[in-house]
Amino acid sequence: MDLSSLKNTPGSRKSRKRLGRGRASGTGKTSSHGHKGQMARKGHKRKLGFEGGQMPLMRRLPKRGFNNPTRVEYCPVNVSRLENFEDGTEITLALLKKNGIYSNKFAGVKILGCGDLTKKLVVKVNGVSASAKAKIEAAGGSVELV
Repeated sequence: MDLSSLKNTPGSRKSRKRLGRGRASGTGKTSSHGHKGQMARKGHKRKLGFEGGQMPLMRRLPKRGFNNPTRVEYCPVNVSRLENFEDGTEITLALLKKNGIYSNKFAGVKILGCGDLTKKLVVKVNGVSASAKAKIEAAGGSVELV
């Protein structure tokens, strides 16, 4: 077998529709755009969600709840995830980002109290829950908010 003997599967390669090539082609004259109207015009682009002047679905449906435009979202990190670090480590946003725990999608990091901690750590993050702070300090570490 060599490259010259390869052939496409029948029907896998379809030629494009050639528009405006005379009446006998079947796609001549109006070139499949019909007569007049918005869709027949040159340069027309269909707007996303446009329904021909009818009230679009997204505007017909009721709005629910409240979306706070100034909401600040923190990355939740449990105390049990901090157990992976060495004893005496200073935990910062840069260190958490390097280890794949935190990403720039969030405004910062908040430590939550799920799990146990046995190592003495210095934690410098944006937020800490009361139970997480108690666990970190009970293990001999300290918490600093940045």
